Amino acid sequence: QVRLVESGGDLVQPGGSLRLSCAASGSIFSINAMGWYRQAPGKQRELVATITKGGTTNYPDSVKGRFTISADNAKNTVYLQMNSLKPEDTAVYYCNVGLFTTAQAMFRKQYDVYWGQGTQVTVSS
Repeated sequence: QVRLVESGGDLVQPGGSLRLSCAASGSIFSINAMGWYRQAPGKQRELVATITKGGTTNYPDSVKGRFTISADNAKNTVYLQMNSLKPEDTAVYYCNVGLFTTAQAMFRKQYDVYWGQGTQVTVSS
């Protein structure tokens, strides 16, 4: 079993900053990639940022230059630093992790995907 624990969501004023964390624990052999998604009320879940084990990052234009994803592979933890927050960034943010639970799974490139429980970020004055 794998467990993801998120933290860091809060109410913040426009222009402010927040840092989200997501720690994975349990039957983990190796991480393939980690990321953050968000879902606002009435909207579909959308990609916010991803990072591979090798450190390659990806962002949509809506957050590029404002958000930074990073990871501590030794701790199986991913972070999302969010700066210059806007009201439209308000959403529930979900951690997403693709990982291998065994060496055999990694050899076969068969990773499992897990989601965190979500953490609320509200940007409002």
